[in-house]
Amino acid sequence: NEGFFVTSVLFSLTLPLTVPLWQVALGISFGVVIGKEVFGGTGKNFLNPALTGRAFLYFAYPAQLSGDAVWVAVDGYTGATALSVAASGGMQALNEAGFTIQQTLTGYIAGSIGETSLIAIGIGALFLLYTKVASWRIMLGVIVGVVVTTLLFNAIGSDTNAMFAVTPAWHLVIGGLAFGTVYMATDPVSAAMTDAGRFWFGFLIGLMTILIRVVNPAFPEGIMLAILFANLFAPLIDWFVVQANIRRRARRYV
Repeated sequence: NEGFFVTSVLFSLTLPLTVPLWQVALGISFGVVIGKEVFGGTGKNFLNPALTGRAFLYFAYPAQLSGDAVWVAVDGYTGATALSVAASGGMQALNEAGFTIQQTLTGYIAGSIGETSLIAIGIGALFLLYTKVASWRIMLGVIVGVVVTTLLFNAIGSDTNAMFAVTPAWHLVIGGLAFGTVYMATDPVSAAMTDAGRFWFGFLIGLMTILIRVVNPAFPEGIMLAILFANLFAPLIDWFVVQANIRRRARRYV
């Protein structure tokens, strides 16, 4: 069905170009069966199935997803991602490596298949917003969460962790943050349902993404784990929003 088709496409776009095809088949099977079907199928899952499959591959075969095995030359080209460079040396390493924000716009940068071109991601975001498939509140919440958390780390500073100094603009354009914000966080089934809940759902994703990127050097890319973490709390976020609305309406008649 169309739900499986969308899941398969999004799952493929989160992977490096060099991942073995048998791992792709294994990952999507795990994501669909464990992340969706065991909960009753389409519309009943509380985890994003595409990210569930990628998380399985990430922990089962880390070398192919984020380790040395990723950097196999393809048509004579190989290189490290901007996010891995930033994780190792911060802003100074990004500048010395010659990375520019213009490269992230055009896609002339290393990374997973779907995460490199901000222009392509932006076009998709506009289409999803125009068709009202995706929630702008979730996207806005992620951006606000990223900016607020990054500015907090910038203010704290660190002599031992260079990621503390990476600016909000760079956090937004490197890694899978933009792709995850537009195509994964906005999944209508696993995200929060209330309007206010969607904003705070997105804010939690942005906060957790930067927290994982900066504080935990073992996971330089935090968007995948942040979205799955927020998926678990989406029903609780909606519950708090509904209870707040009930209390506010009750006060009108007191």
